[in-house]
Amino acid sequence: MREKTQRIALTGVLIIGALIMFFPFLWTLTTSLSPGAGLDATPQLIPENPSFSAYQTLFAELPFARIIANSLGLAVVTALLQIVTSALAAYAFSRLPFRGRGVVFALYLATMMIPIQVLIVPLFVQMRDLGLVDTYLGVLLPSVANAFGVFLLRQAMNAVPRELDEAATLDGAGHFRIFGTVVLPLVGPSIATLAVFAFMNSWNSFLWPLIILRSSELQTLPLALAGLQGQYTTQWDVMMAGSVVSILPMLAIYLFAQRFVIQGVASSGIK
Repeated sequence: MREKTQRIALTGVLIIGALIMFFPFLWTLTTSLSPGAGLDATPQLIPENPSFSAYQTLFAELPFARIIANSLGLAVVTALLQIVTSALAAYAFSRLPFRGRGVVFALYLATMMIPIQVLIVPLFVQMRDLGLVDTYLGVLLPSVANAFGVFLLRQAMNAVPRELDEAATLDGAGHFRIFGTVVLPLVGPSIATLAVFAFMNSWNSFLWPLIILRSSELQTLPLALAGLQGQYTTQWDVMMAGSVVSILPMLAIYLFAQRFVIQGVASSGIK
């Protein structure tokens, strides 16, 4: 009886938590369907006169195809680059014995503690000196290496039995062959997890693209949506329509890769 009561209480807490987490998205969706709605009124979960006029205004005011293509291209390239660099670094930290490996890995992980705001000025100076301001390469270059990705893939590679490496070595395989044909295929779920996280971070990135990009033709989706906010008035229904549209690609990718993300997180031991 006691266990049943605890299970019911836990289920109730989880349902309440889920509703709290879901409420901002529901509010965003209903506001986007309520013409002229603002954020200063009491939230309405069901719009009185639902309309898609905010979406029509959004697509009329913004060159959405080009903006989506810009964000999509940057997010895909960022994910691919981070997978390549993180996998190579993770293999080195997991399989190659060298003096000070633990210290170097700890220092590398410590870079995750440095907030991006601290790095903005030196990064911008470097990009300016390299002539990469207002270019996609300037946006991509600082995000090529990802300490979290290295940590995630190293944890997954540590779970791969070393006996497989020894068997491959006896067959004459070198490190590159072991990396590509033995270790890498066995950490597929973790690679998928890293791809989703890297894509999501790039897709939602706002501060660095705002600083490095100047041309309206190079705008990404977060920058374009921020441009809808006026100095005195803001069309919140249009803003929310843009937010809903920006969520859809991420939602589709997550639903597609959900199984791999769960496997990847479980295999890497991240909680």
